[in-house]
Amino acid sequence: MITIGEAFRGKNGQNKKAFIAYLMAGDPNLAASAKLILAAQDAGADLVEIGIPFSDPIAEGEVIQASSVRALAAGTRLDGVFDMVASIQGRMRVPMVFMTYLNPVFVYGYDRFFARCAAIGISGIIIPDMPFEEQGEAKAVAKTHGVEIVTLIAPTSTTRTATIARDAEGFIYLVSSMGVTGVRGEITTDLAAIVADIRKVTDTPVAIGFGISTPDQAATFSALADGVIVGSAIVRIIGKYGVDAKQPLCEFIKAMKEKMSW
Repeated sequence: MITIGEAFRGKNGQNKKAFIAYLMAGDPNLAASAKLILAAQDAGADLVEIGIPFSDPIAEGEVIQASSVRALAAGTRLDGVFDMVASIQGRMRVPMVFMTYLNPVFVYGYDRFFARCAAIGISGIIIPDMPFEEQGEAKAVAKTHGVEIVTLIAPTSTTRTATIARDAEGFIYLVSSMGVTGVRGEITTDLAAIVADIRKVTDTPVAIGFGISTPDQAATFSALADGVIVGSAIVRIIGKYGVDAKQPLCEFIKAMKEKMSW
């Protein structure tokens, strides 16, 4: 298993800025997803976040909601996602994490779910509807399988930021703005202040997500944190081009990476 920490380390062992790419498994279909995940890696993604389609994605905006609908309509189910990731495991050189909601994990069974994650090289998971205070049960089981649960910190965390950050593992997902995922023309949250508060209590890497969609935004926010997460902009490309998304996806990732602060 490739650990999450490797996304934030260069070949010489020094820290580097990580570009984290989010793709929805099964959009436009699972076979295409496998090819696009590998393409994202080859284009420069340092970590790939793989969405598991869910019927009620409460943290997602319309772009990712639509991708989930497409994936489910294509017949994507959890076991199929596991099989798809297993098919590319041997060709992955960067860490992979799942992004899903608590219900699919709980229904599948914590031990069974995280055992399968470990077997196919999934090193972490993001569960946006699982409150920090309720992570204990899932986190304990995940740990036995070497899977890290990535914690989200939102602008509203305020007095809880330090508490959440101290207990974080893998990386901290810093939510850039209130609301759901989606491309944003402007992000006005004082993220520098939040990152500074996090740095006071932990050296766990911080990656900023929600709304980053342009090279200039990637430059700005990678200068503040240890990495940036891009989801809706990537999913929008895949939604537009479908099975022919490889070239525009790679061009987009390369353009974002070129502007990031190193």
